[in-house]
Amino acid sequence: MKFTLTLILLLLSCSPAAAKDDITKELITSGGKTRPYYLYVPSTIKGPAPLIVMLHGSNRTGVTLVEKWKDFAKKEGIIIAGPDASNLKGWGWPQDGPDFLHDLVEELKSKYTINPRRVYLFGHSAGAIFALEMGLMESQYFAATAIHAGALPPDDMNLIDLAKRKIPFSIQVGDSDEFFPVKIVRTTSDALKGKGFKVELVEIPNHDHWYYDQAPKFNQTAWKFLKQYELDADPVYQKYKWNE
Repeated sequence: MKFTLTLILLLLSCSPAAAKDDITKELITSGGKTRPYYLYVPSTIKGPAPLIVMLHGSNRTGVTLVEKWKDFAKKEGIIIAGPDASNLKGWGWPQDGPDFLHDLVEELKSKYTINPRRVYLFGHSAGAIFALEMGLMESQYFAATAIHAGALPPDDMNLIDLAKRKIPFSIQVGDSDEFFPVKIVRTTSDALKGKGFKVELVEIPNHDHWYYDQAPKFNQTAWKFLKQYELDADPVYQKYKWNE
């Protein structure tokens, strides 16, 4: 009897249900290309769940953010997805978005019960730049954007006027960030605020560019901001024509 019980417990521990809380590597076809992304769907989800699309830093992959968010996502009941940039050195448009991100979100919405008005962006470093850009370009599609260590490049400041909705932004940066000095990040924050955007700028004392060691703290700050916001209407996706 003890042997039978032990065997049943062992089988249960190896079952798909037991592995439900694992991060999985998935594939999606977008723009005629097959692209990888990393997905975590917590078992704690009750009803339509929020979704955060995570944009990784240079020379990393989507899993590096998803794994840092996993425990928090399980606690809060958030679906998280981290795609890989087409070139891991950094993100670029149109190859990485907004169409690719839209395709990813829509595929996830077809498979899981996601609240379409609560789809968010989170990015670090190169991914933070792209999250700012995509948030402005698709301000009626994403509810809000949170970043760690990033700013808008000077050539992209015109995207602020492109936004059709004043999408909220949370920006965290260390006061010792060697790649994104506080002065540069404040320029982005001030430009957004000057156009009427809601911006939460968090300057972190004695912190440099490195996200990973203190990720739980940064993630909690980001989610505290993001969860306040929901689209007032169903998402609207803006199509763009690109010069070939």
